[in-house]
Amino acid sequence: MSHEERLGEAVLRRHDYGPGSVERLWSAAEVWQLFPPDKTTDMDAHLRAWCDRMAKLAPPADSACMVNWPSHDAHAIRAFLDHGFVPISILATRTSPPGEVVTVDGVTIRRAREADFEAVLGMAISTFDYTGLVSSPKRPETEELLRPQLKRQFEGDQLVWIAERGGEVIAAAECGWVESEPDSWAAELLPHGRWGYVNNVVTAPGARGGGLGQALMSLVHNEFHHAGAVGTYLYYNPPNPLASVFWPRQGYRPLWTIWEVRPASAIR
Repeated sequence: MSHEERLGEAVLRRHDYGPGSVERLWSAAEVWQLFPPDKTTDMDAHLRAWCDRMAKLAPPADSACMVNWPSHDAHAIRAFLDHGFVPISILATRTSPPGEVVTVDGVTIRRAREADFEAVLGMAISTFDYTGLVSSPKRPETEELLRPQLKRQFEGDQLVWIAERGGEVIAAAECGWVESEPDSWAAELLPHGRWGYVNNVVTAPGARGGGLGQALMSLVHNEFHHAGAVGTYLYYNPPNPLASVFWPRQGYRPLWTIWEVRPASAIR
């Protein structure tokens, strides 16, 4: 559920993610998102007005103020920092042609099958143990929210790849298709076209550092390219010391930065 109001020349939209909403995996339960006018030159004024508005709303503890801003536009960054925002996530895209598929000795990379579901689910849940250290805290109901989403993925396009060694799943990539077309939500963030979305990629702790992630993604990039994708995109957390190094090495470039304050009452 969402609600919009005008805030001067900007638009302020409130999103409510109730119990059972998959968005709660990465989001606060109540999010106030600001949409500044294009090419704004006075972000500080918009944020001061926003701060005044939030002071009248008394938001709950499980809340956030959030704004998407072009990653390469530095003009607003000082204002974001001054008002308590941090760069919590980056939407990055990769549009370069894929290279050759990389292999790792003793490792098989393939599409996941039904029998792999529990192993992939366990690995997906484990990512929230780690990302909870660098972004949104892990929720107690993480498995409850994640299981049906992953189940639909297995029963649908099955865009889930795994890497296994000796019959053990040691890495997984859960992906999907997103159509960016006029008047769609995706068109607000991505150029028009059919995009491959890289949702969750995880390597078992004991298997990291051996090129496994690169090998897995080299196959994913090739399969998306040959299926007609204009490119692939994903979100990663800048404070994550693994993701912030790995994804740029795979050819991903920041497009949008998500600036956030939690709780929403902390905006200043």
